Amino acid sequence: MDNVLSWVTDAAPPKATFSVDQIPDLTGKVIIVTGANTGIGKETAKVLLAHGAKVYIAARNQAASEEAIRQLKQETGNEAIFLKLDLGDLKAIKASAEEFLSKETQLHILLNNAGVMVPPIELVTADGYDLQFGTNILGHYYFTKLLLPILTSTAKVTSEGKVRVVNVASCAHLFGGLDFNTFKDSPARRKCSKGKLYNQSKFANVVFALELAKRYGDQGVISTALNPGNINSDLPRHAAAQLPSIVLLYDVSQGALTQLYAATSPEAASLNGKYLVPWARVRPPRQETQDPQLGKALWDWLEEQVKDV
Repeated sequence: MDNVLSWVTDAAPPKATFSVDQIPDLTGKVIIVTGANTGIGKETAKVLLAHGAKVYIAARNQAASEEAIRQLKQETGNEAIFLKLDLGDLKAIKASAEEFLSKETQLHILLNNAGVMVPPIELVTADGYDLQFGTNILGHYYFTKLLLPILTSTAKVTSEGKVRVVNVASCAHLFGGLDFNTFKDSPARRKCSKGKLYNQSKFANVVFALELAKRYGDQGVISTALNPGNINSDLPRHAAAQLPSIVLLYDVSQGALTQLYAATSPEAASLNGKYLVPWARVRPPRQETQDPQLGKALWDWLEEQVKDV
């Protein structure tokens, strides 16, 4: 019942007290936003560009990304940079990280924003993982892992001694759990509903964010997870027909608020390991996500998957 109550509360949050006008000048900051060619990610990139940041749009679709970059330049006067990233292909993720590292010596903020939601069950990643878990969790884990050296070295030379990794989860984590037998395509996975697999991936986002915070917080990495809210974006394109008509969908400008707060607010620099809800409020996630043994087990499993890439 508590999970349902939390879901209802997050679905109709109080008026925001944080606004984009409170974001400090970001000149000199290098930021990657995954999935920023559309939806909340694109809106997030727009605001970051408007505040002077150097923004990489890390996405799979080059044509859509280049069109987004054109539109964003028109709106902000600043030009984002395309970084090809296919989160459903581990070798492609490695190539993407190497491409970024060949261009930059610093990375101040990594926004793990991209995601897929309830695609057809037969869709799997290039490496045979459930598409939702492979993209939303394993892909972002590997991309983050490859960028940890530049993140930690950047933290050492910044005035605040900190960098940020923001992991976009969802209120769906409230109804999730981890069944390790379903992470790869298997009979167990095929028996699951698309919704259950989505909830699982979002639950894992919260577990991963906390484990990252524990392991790298002492090196200046501030890791958070968040629920952006119920947003009218491209993400639920496979799920639109399944949404109850009572669910109120907010504009992407509001959907970007919580992750912008986590990424840029001076106050959020003290939120390592925390979970945020709309709009830019800290609240405990589902208690099961905080289990240290589960966090270690997930991290160990993720490490195992990428050791030979």
